[in-house]
Amino acid sequence: MAVRRVPVIPTDVRVGRAFVVPSTSCAPPLPDPQSPVNRVPLLVAGVLAVAATAVVWSSHGARFGTYLGLGLLLGVSLFHSRFGFASGWLRLVSVGNGAGLRAQALMLGTAATVIAPIASGGLGLFGATPVARAGDIGVPLVVGAALFGVGMQLAGSCASGTLFAVGAGQTSILPALAGFVAGSVLGTGFQPVVDRLPGVGGVLLADHVGWFGSWAVTVGVLLAVVVATAVVQNRRVPPPEEPVPTARGFARLYRGSWSLPAGALVVGALAGLVFLASGAVWGVTSGYSLWGAKVLQGVGLHPEQWQFWRDQPNAAALAGPLLRDRTSLTNFGIMIGAAVASAAAGGWRLGGAVPWRVVVASLLGGLLMGVGARMSGGCTIGALLGGISTGSLHGWLWAACALGGTYLGLRLRPAFGLTNPKPDHGTC
Repeated sequence: MAVRRVPVIPTDVRVGRAFVVPSTSCAPPLPDPQSPVNRVPLLVAGVLAVAATAVVWSSHGARFGTYLGLGLLLGVSLFHSRFGFASGWLRLVSVGNGAGLRAQALMLGTAATVIAPIASGGLGLFGATPVARAGDIGVPLVVGAALFGVGMQLAGSCASGTLFAVGAGQTSILPALAGFVAGSVLGTGFQPVVDRLPGVGGVLLADHVGWFGSWAVTVGVLLAVVVATAVVQNRRVPPPEEPVPTARGFARLYRGSWSLPAGALVVGALAGLVFLASGAVWGVTSGYSLWGAKVLQGVGLHPEQWQFWRDQPNAAALAGPLLRDRTSLTNFGIMIGAAVASAAAGGWRLGGAVPWRVVVASLLGGLLMGVGARMSGGCTIGALLGGISTGSLHGWLWAACALGGTYLGLRLRPAFGLTNPKPDHGTC
């Protein structure tokens, strides 16, 4: 498809004492109207959502049903706001458009605001005790996060983005999911080697300045990130983001699309609710590791003999059903919720033929993300969101290393026929 190019004419930039309005090379185009509702996919996805909820609640109780329900809400929110990390980081590094990163800062600040009183007050549902853990800092974190950043740009999605894209019928992302699962379970196989690499214990801000102090420091740094991205954007004057089709009026609530800030607020709040319901931060990739290990068992292999799967609670998760695994339930919910949302928006459709180089990039990217997430203790959700929102230093270091990997991934993308945004493009 031809890329529309426009003259670079900066929009107005207003600089106040404490606020910078980011500029773009031109005004963003108006979004297209949405396609009609995909009635059959909506019916199928809706029935699946209701049936899955009924089965989990009746068979495993309210706690696990709540995990699935939160996943469904996350899937709807992620799709309607098209909220992810891969595209936002790509635009920032390639052309300096920081809109995505500013939305992510809002999401992180929202999650931190919800989590702080839960953790400080020891609040929890279903008998859960909230626990904030400081992730280890060392070679595995640095290398793993960088690998994840590279893989994220080759695959064109992050951990949560892969789930909602699959749910929305984007079959082109299936190789990334397959690679992600394979890389995650492969990472559990050499976890003892990773554990021997140099590293030190993590730092949890709340242990030093209390939960209010931790929240204040986190929000302060996030505000600095917002200002820094605005300054970078005003210097580079990138093209605006391509708008997605949207409904009008009240229908926008359930048909989409939502603005990035709206999506950031909802996703951040839901991440906090996951913490309240389970006592742990929202995660994605441990579910991929479990799925991969169960697949290996299904073909006659024995990952249960690996050191990683002999440790508790990993052994219990591998021995138990997937519908009693918190991360798997939220992952399933995200895919089903995204299917409902995309069908309601008229955007659910199976993709066509995908060039072989793109398939290779997607598969390789997923593999790198899986290995990287296992090495570094999480992904953009478990490590970055979970770490930063609970005041763990490793979350910030993970983000910095993954951003470096994004820079390398940006340069590898053309080798696989993938394009990068350019300053003279009409949109990015």
